[in-house]
Amino acid sequence: MSLGGPSETKPATPEIQDIADKVRCEVEAKENKKFPEFKAVEYKSQVVQGGNYFIKVHVGGGNYIHLRVFESLPHEKKPLSLTSYQTNKTKEDELT
Repeated sequence: MSLGGPSETKPATPEIQDIADKVRCEVEAKENKKFPEFKAVEYKSQVVQGGNYFIKVHVGGGNYIHLRVFESLPHEKKPLSLTSYQTNKTKEDELT
């Protein structure tokens, strides 16, 4: 992760998919629906006394959502936190 601003957009890794999977239930509860798919496709990261992950997730058909997930510093031993999310995104929408 880069210090300060978000990194360049990178292809999702298994670690990023794991982060997305850990907040999937929370997103589905907030949206009151189950997504047929939940595949992380790309992400950006940012160092901020822990780390922010901005993740583009394919949720089926031509639909995508953008997640912002905060990971605290390891010694704090806190769970991942879904900070915000955006729905109605497309494959072409830039992660912001």
